[in-house]
Amino acid sequence: VQLQASGGGYVQAGGYLRLSCAASGIVFSRNIMRWFRQAPGKQRESVASIGIGGGTTYVESVKGRFSIFRDNPKNTVYLQMNSLKPEDTAVYYCSALPPNFSAYWGQGTEVTVSS
Repeated sequence: VQLQASGGGYVQAGGYLRLSCAASGIVFSRNIMRWFRQAPGKQRESVASIGIGGGTTYVESVKGRFSIFRDNPKNTVYLQMNSLKPEDTAVYYCSALPPNFSAYWGQGTEVTVSS
């Protein structure tokens, strides 16, 4: 199983980035896909998730700014991040949660938002 995250970078506050996570080795359409982030000195937190039916959830701090969506034929999940704030600075990880099984994790992609 591989989850390859990309799209991180350096951006000024108010800017935007789109993260991508390409999955292989799993039946992508059967997995809940999630984005987490971990800021320096802080615990990892769940940012957004998208279910197999397309239902989404977001942590309160990103509602209205971030959008998660999936492209099942491409085995890819995205995180569109708009109106970025310095507090969004973190390493972002994607995760796949298959039914009745433990989650898979990808490597992180770093996002830095300058004020």
